[in-house]
Amino acid sequence: MEPADEMKEMLQLLSNNGYRITEQRQKLLAILMEEQGFLSPKDVYARMLVDFPGVSFDTVYRNLRILHQLGMVEPFNFMENGVKFKICFSKNQHHHHLVCLACDKIVPFDYCPLDRPIHFPEKMKVMYHRFEVYGLCEYCQ
Repeated sequence: MEPADEMKEMLQLLSNNGYRITEQRQKLLAILMEEQGFLSPKDVYARMLVDFPGVSFDTVYRNLRILHQLGMVEPFNFMENGVKFKICFSKNQHHHHLVCLACDKIVPFDYCPLDRPIHFPEKMKVMYHRFEVYGLCEYCQ
């Protein structure tokens, strides 16, 4: 999917869910789409300040949470570095991550350990799950 088409679909999804299409939301999506890796809320906030000097950090963080709830971005908790976000709208399939402990590089993989039957405690409904494997990438070994 072309970036312009992806942007149009994400804006439509926001609108369909009752969110206004503001210049700030469009810029936030553009920032995330331009980035190949994960960005911290502070990184996004710093980039937003260039075009919107009055934007608050709370506004940026609240919009990242909205985008996550709508399935447009995925959060990832880097142990010492906190949560970071990455656009995932066009890759909306289930996946997990290999994480380099040295450089924070993240590589997605499709294998899911929950594809095999697992017996969970009764009356527990699994809504979602995460699976991460930590190690050293080929460049950091």
